[in-house]
Order: sequence, then C-alpha cells, then structure tokens
Amino acid sequence: MASSSREMRASCGPKVPSMPFAHESEAELARFLDFYRVEWHYEPVAVALKRRPDGRIFKSFIPDFYLPEFDLYVELTTMKQSLVTRKNGKIRKMRSLYPDINIKILYRRDYRKLLFKFGALQ
Repeated sequence: MASSSREMRASCGPKVPSMPFAHESEAELARFLDFYRVEWHYEPVAVALKRRPDGRIFKSFIPDFYLPEFDLYVELTTMKQSLVTRKNGKIRKMRSLYPDINIKILYRRDYRKLLFKFGALQ
C-alpha cells in the first residue's frame, strides 16, 4: 500500500537528532552541506517499514539526512560493500511503501567522488 510523503512523515514522527554523528563521514557531509549553504536535518524521521497487528512499528529505517530544499533524503553508507545488503533492502522496502519519497543512497565510491570533485579529497 503506497502512502504520500505527508502521511509517511506524520506516521513516523520527528526524531531528536543524536549528536555527535554516528560516523565521521556523516559529520564531514554535514560540514560540506554547510559550506555550500544547503539546509539539512540529521536523522529527521524513523520510517515505518513493518507494523505489528496493533499498529506498533516493528521495523524501521532512519535516513541520515533530509535536504528540504530538494525534498530529498540522503543515506550515506561508507561501510564495506558486503555489509550494505541489509541497508539496500530497507531502502527498497521504503521505496515500495512510499514511492513518492525521494531518497538517494551515497555509497563509499559516490561519496569519495563527490569530495574529490569539490576539492575536499586529494
């Protein structure tokens, strides 16, 4: 069953950011976004992926960033490629449940290319 982005955000509710960031690459991306004056929110929502019969959330996914100017969620994963399978599954489930939600996953290679392109990585 598909839901709109407004329903998704309402059903998930806001999440209080947990600082510091879970990984240094997230802090680095936040600094990058700040430098380019891109507004961002860190771990803004927990997206419900599975619910129990009573409606309680059984499985969820928390995207790393939300960029309101682009209405885009960004998931940064710089971990070993062999460990990314589970995260990819959650993102596929999120896309199937909420097809109107824009989410981009940045893998290690994508992230390094981005930093290199903008001179943050030599």
